[in-house]
Amino acid sequence: MLQKLSEQVRKCHECAAEAQRKAEAATDPASKASFLDMKEQWLALAGRYTFAESLSEFSSLRLQEISTFLIQEGNLDAPLGGLSEIEDFFENGAVALHLVGADGTILRANKAELDLLGYEAGEYIGRNIIEFHADHPAIEDFLARLTRGEKLDKYPARLIAKDGSIKHVEITASVQFRDGKFLNTRCFTVDVTDRIHARAEVRQRDDQLRKVLDALPAAVYTTDAKGTITYYNRAAVELAGREPELGKDKWCVTFRIYTPDGQLLPHDQCPMAVALKEKRPVRGVEAIAQRPDGTLIPFLPFPTPITNEDGELVGAVNMLVDITERKRAEERQKLLVAELDHRVKNILAQVAVVAKSTRQGSRSIDEFLQSLDGRIQSMAAAHGLLSESSWQGVGLAALVRHQLAPYATDANITISGTDVILAAAEIQAAAMVLHELVTNAAKHGALSISDGRVTVSWERRPNGHATENLMLTWRELGGPPVTASVPSGYGTTLIRNLVPHELGGKVDLEFAPDGVSCRIEIPLSRFEQR
Repeated sequence: MLQKLSEQVRKCHECAAEAQRKAEAATDPASKASFLDMKEQWLALAGRYTFAESLSEFSSLRLQEISTFLIQEGNLDAPLGGLSEIEDFFENGAVALHLVGADGTILRANKAELDLLGYEAGEYIGRNIIEFHADHPAIEDFLARLTRGEKLDKYPARLIAKDGSIKHVEITASVQFRDGKFLNTRCFTVDVTDRIHARAEVRQRDDQLRKVLDALPAAVYTTDAKGTITYYNRAAVELAGREPELGKDKWCVTFRIYTPDGQLLPHDQCPMAVALKEKRPVRGVEAIAQRPDGTLIPFLPFPTPITNEDGELVGAVNMLVDITERKRAEERQKLLVAELDHRVKNILAQVAVVAKSTRQGSRSIDEFLQSLDGRIQSMAAAHGLLSESSWQGVGLAALVRHQLAPYATDANITISGTDVILAAAEIQAAAMVLHELVTNAAKHGALSISDGRVTVSWERRPNGHATENLMLTWRELGGPPVTASVPSGYGTTLIRNLVPHELGGKVDLEFAPDGVSCRIEIPLSRFEQR
């Protein structure tokens, strides 16, 4: 056990007095100077004891001072047991200590040093210190600097334990010279293996977290408590269109920020700045980022302050979610709603016209209901085809087959032609024209008897301009003879009016004795070739 500090101070002064007496009794100048030097060291050690504030500090200070005396034990008798106490402190102190000679040989090592590495004294003392260092260049640098008279503080090193494990240590060392000659090093070894491993684990977790953040599709970045950016992932670079400057850029990774209504938002007023200044998460706020190339990206920020275990603000993390697609979807929805409203109004208007015209051309209520139902069903079928294609257009072949399907057999229908896509705006008009031709054929023409046939074909023809026209031909064969004087009913009128007015084309409807034929010519600019 250590004695009280006051007792240690008293013994140091007694040792200093004894050294003074030895100096006075010495006959040669070298011995006299040596004893006077030892006196000063004892007095210096006493001063360190006096000002030590804690036992742990005292132990460390004392170990560093007493090493000088340990190698001179034979030159000075230990007054009042002072040196025996120092020897005991060296051997049993809690701090690992070893002395190394000029040639690298380990001269002495205390119990703490041996326990640290797991060696017996005979397995460690007397061997070269290089044998126990895992990094030879490091120990060579270590010894070279000590030889030059440098004092090393917490020099990092890796020592090889007896069981083959590596001990991470920090060594504080200095050299004792006498008459300019290297006598020995005094090395205090502190085991920092647990600390190194803990740091490695933290770095590994940080690396794993960084990999996770880098893999996220959402932009993520962090700042310190003052808003200076400390980290960003690749998604943040892609969203911002720029590489932020770590340690310089503040508050946000973006070039410029705007509010949803287009007002420029200073960076120190952005959601991240609000979160840091008010120490609260910010949610439900939309903003628009401007890239250096002028591109605008709407996004949702999620800034969240980060505090330590004492509740002190240490920084913040922010995630920026690109909502460009959501905004586009909202715009598309608005357009679709407006388009739907427009189409519904048009369809209702068409139904009203069809109903009125059908009534005028019907001889009875039953005929009226039957004709009206057929025409409305035709319009509904065309609408169904458009819905299946998400209103992107319908193929002409599909429309023709759909209209003829109720009357088609294996042999009575022939359809040919390279398919083209009818735009959504023209599909209803084309469907109504085809419906009238099909209905007439089913009631009076080729589809009204088993031997009748209908051919529908189309081709592209030059129109003298940069584009081509679509030529569609309807031909009925094998049906009942057609009367030359056929009254012009609503269906005939509809065909002759819809083609020029709704499709921008020309129509030639002929009631020939051998069957009805209809030739329709429409500019291909109203279609898109598949």
